[in-house]
Amino acid sequence: MKSLQFIQLLLCFLFCISCNEVFTTEPETNVEFTQDTADGRLANSVENPNTAVQVKTVVPKDVSPRALVDFAQTLIGVPYRYGSTDPAVGFDCSGFITHVFNHFDIKVPRSSVDFTHVGQEVLAAEALAGDLILFKGTDSASTIVGHMGIVTENVDSLRFIHSTSGRQYGVTVTTLNKHYLRRFVKVIRIF
Repeated sequence: MKSLQFIQLLLCFLFCISCNEVFTTEPETNVEFTQDTADGRLANSVENPNTAVQVKTVVPKDVSPRALVDFAQTLIGVPYRYGSTDPAVGFDCSGFITHVFNHFDIKVPRSSVDFTHVGQEVLAAEALAGDLILFKGTDSASTIVGHMGIVTENVDSLRFIHSTSGRQYGVTVTTLNKHYLRRFVKVIRIF
């Protein structure tokens, strides 16, 4: 039984390493800003050269940030699964984000690195529920976004929900602690 647990842990570790390599080798994203939202706000379109799909800025429609966070929290405990957007199987970090937004019929980029130029950057101290928080991958030498989550609250400390391959191994709410502060890139607002 212990050897099975060791093999599972080893596979998880290998997936984490390969996930980070995917993010460090992905080409830079092209971003264009347009004035095409219904209320006249600036929108940007993100085009990934590796895909044929062009994703417009996340347009939240009539969805409130609170509704998004509330739905995301119903997924706490779903296990981590590299490359998946299926709650029956598990999620990787961007698969979790994709599933949450797709639940509300909101199209978003599929990989965390493609969120680099989406939305409006805000200070972490001013983050609100529903904002997205971006981190570098686990490779300390990397400067490329490789992990992300959704801010759940920012009262006494900033907390975010994400799918982690770390100790908790699945969808969980985490406080912005020293580990994540070292990897912190920025907070973006799309609502």
